[in-house]
Amino acid sequence: MKHLKIAAALLTMGLATSAFAIDGEFGLKGNVQTQVTKSIADEDNNFSSGWIRANVGGQYKSENLDGLIMLRIFAPEFGNKIDGKMYDKILADLYWVNYKWNLGDSDKLNLKIGRWKTDWSQSTHFGTYVDKDLTKRGLWMRDYSHNALELGWKHDLNQLNVMLATQDGNANRGYLRVEDDMKFTFPLEVKVAYRGNLVDVVQNSAYITHRIAAYASYDLLSMLRVYGEYSCVYTQEDDDINPNASNYIAPETKYYLPGIYFQPFYLGLDFAPKTGILNTLMSNLMVEWEYINKRDNLYAVTKHTYDDWAWTVAWVKKIGSSKLQFSVYSENEMSDVGLAFRLTSTIK
Repeated sequence: MKHLKIAAALLTMGLATSAFAIDGEFGLKGNVQTQVTKSIADEDNNFSSGWIRANVGGQYKSENLDGLIMLRIFAPEFGNKIDGKMYDKILADLYWVNYKWNLGDSDKLNLKIGRWKTDWSQSTHFGTYVDKDLTKRGLWMRDYSHNALELGWKHDLNQLNVMLATQDGNANRGYLRVEDDMKFTFPLEVKVAYRGNLVDVVQNSAYITHRIAAYASYDLLSMLRVYGEYSCVYTQEDDDINPNASNYIAPETKYYLPGIYFQPFYLGLDFAPKTGILNTLMSNLMVEWEYINKRDNLYAVTKHTYDDWAWTVAWVKKIGSSKLQFSVYSENEMSDVGLAFRLTSTIK
């Protein structure tokens, strides 16, 4: 009888889910990406890093349900090394379903389940401080993947999302993430977000790190935009936590130390000509400056190694279904120069 009840429940869930998936459209998605980086200080290698990869999958869209599954494929030369032999690396990069309900003319509700990315960055070098490790920077280093359940509410131009994410199969590690994306009738966009590892403390002894971030973008002219992001990251002190306890788990990164604040921010300008010879030469030209107080502390170095300030200049050009990006940026110090290039060719 117990098995019949379980089967009936699963059948009911399946029928309810299928009701969302009627009269939709399914299409294949795919692209090939090539990326290389070069540090001027690296004299031992032609490129400091490089790879070629493919992203392939499918997307479903309907009035009540959206879904996406994407695989990321690397060749053996860029893949896994097992027992001295190189193998292809295939990653389950993205997979999610998003249920949608209309509550009225200006209100919509959605429930998203799966694995997806968040990325507030513009040139892909700085930002997304609410999610990403502050030591990570460089071309396309700011996106972050979540394994989560998220409830969203859209009211007019405002989108509020509340996410509960896990970082292991037992849901013993995880975090709460809340984001509010506000658009206006004039060319301003504002985002605010909070993230805290509140799931960690349910079964474990752990310090709580609070991350708060705010992003704003404003169009000064039709082809000139100013934007920036500020964040405060603070690990809460707690004298009752014993790092030697059997259920103690360390903070997500080594620099999340109790009582320590980090306040990173960056500012940027985006020049995006719409017509004329400049539009032929570029789609976007972005210049950004970042500041992280006491950046040396992120890397636990005893003497000055990293400048608090960092910069990047990114040139982007879209040609048909392809997108090229070339970036010049600072590395450890302002005078350390790095170069990066990425080509994304969309097949479908």
